[in-house]
Amino acid sequence: MNATTKFAGFALGLAAVFGTALAIGAAIGPEPAHDSTAHADGAAPGGSRSADVPGGMLATDRGYTLRLDTTQTTAAPNVPLRFHILNQDGAPVTRYVRSHDKDLHLIVVRRDMAAFQHVHPVLDGNGSWSVPLDLTRSGDYRVFADFTPEGGDNLILGADLRVAGGYDPQPLPPAATSTTVGGYTATLDGSVIPGQASKVTVSVQREDKPVTDLQPYLGAYGHLVALRAADLAYLHVHPDGHPGDGVTAAGPGITFYVTAPSAGDYRLFLDFQHEDVVRTAEFTVTVAPNTTTPAAEPARAEQSGPQPVPSGHGH
Repeated sequence: MNATTKFAGFALGLAAVFGTALAIGAAIGPEPAHDSTAHADGAAPGGSRSADVPGGMLATDRGYTLRLDTTQTTAAPNVPLRFHILNQDGAPVTRYVRSHDKDLHLIVVRRDMAAFQHVHPVLDGNGSWSVPLDLTRSGDYRVFADFTPEGGDNLILGADLRVAGGYDPQPLPPAATSTTVGGYTATLDGSVIPGQASKVTVSVQREDKPVTDLQPYLGAYGHLVALRAADLAYLHVHPDGHPGDGVTAAGPGITFYVTAPSAGDYRLFLDFQHEDVVRTAEFTVTVAPNTTTPAAEPARAEQSGPQPVPSGHGH
């Protein structure tokens, strides 16, 4: 079984977030870097939005806005990024609900997905977030803020950041079921049919030996970010189970329940920790069209296993 068939859809537990909107997301696209707020991003007056818009496509959603202090910078290895999350009154948000050990997860990815960072900014008492970024590679970037404001729902907001300098865009790497990073090999195993929840597993090895002592990272043994190549529609997911629950093994396999709602190319970034070092395994996955008629979905009471989660986070 080739990578395209075997992993058609591993990239996403996306169904709950993307739904039927994957086609809509491509049409909407990201807002221009010079205007990452207002209603040009697709949000309706009053802060509401269509539930069909994928995560990360909007800078303003449900009354909250991601505003970068600057949308342009120059290439350098240690660039300070500062930003605010504003409420519907334009005031900085200062209280958040902690999720996966952090108040806010920041994903920064170049638009060709040749550069990726997952970082955790620091919040000051005035509601200003800051974090240093490695922006040695110039180009257009998308910044994703994944957070839950106190009293609100989980949100994934996006804004553009332009890094000046010589830009050499790279093609999307070919689809594959195995990748290496820092002496480790991560392999995807499972079969996913678009529109149906399926079980897939990422197994981690080093020197051809299974790694059975993965360390928890952000409350899980693996941390996955998936981006659609066409428009960088975003989903932040987590594996089934929890470290220390007496059931979930510390490797070599990290299990996800995923649903791929449509065909397309996706890029996966899987963070895992071993021997106190966090490494990121990167995959390209091609979601093949579903040429069969899916069976009728059973009643919820009869379903077993994890169900799709309607926010940006899943377990």
